[in-house]
Amino acid sequence: MNRKLLALIPLLAFFLVCVFLFQGLFSNPREIQTGRLGQPMPAFDLPDLMQDSKRWQDSQLKGDVYLLNVWGTWCPTCLSELGYLTQLREQGVKIIGLYYVQSYDADFDGEFDMPALREEVTSMLSRAGDPYQFNILDLHRTLSLDLGVSGAPETFLVDSKGTILLHHTGDINPRVWRAKFAPLMQELQP
Repeated sequence: MNRKLLALIPLLAFFLVCVFLFQGLFSNPREIQTGRLGQPMPAFDLPDLMQDSKRWQDSQLKGDVYLLNVWGTWCPTCLSELGYLTQLREQGVKIIGLYYVQSYDADFDGEFDMPALREEVTSMLSRAGDPYQFNILDLHRTLSLDLGVSGAPETFLVDSKGTILLHHTGDINPRVWRAKFAPLMQELQP
């Protein structure tokens, strides 16, 4: 009896590995979901990208449905989505930028050239379109880490209570908007 049981263990292990690999055949590698879906936006107190004296807190954003778009001037996909995001803003969609600084390493606490970054951002948004109500600067990536951001662009749909309803990795384009965001946005309209 023990020999039969021992002979079944490798077979059972093989079967489990096959099930795991079979699931991978039908998964979408672009679908990276945050563990924060259905949870409140993490608490934050971060500076405005363009105004030194202005700060933004999560509590200031409650009451509105909005998209939080993680982006950077270094990101070619971010550049390609700015035009469509600008069209969405013109249709009344509130979009807040979360600027992801790729070139800064907080562990080394080096100097950061804020005027150069602001000039880069202004130039890019004037060329490609400016969809943002404002931009939050996440220099030390505290909010990005809390959200589970892996890069840019990533977009979060947040309801008026501050709950994260949707997380999308990659650009927002008409197809993605119709398939993922538009149905939820219609549900959230009063």
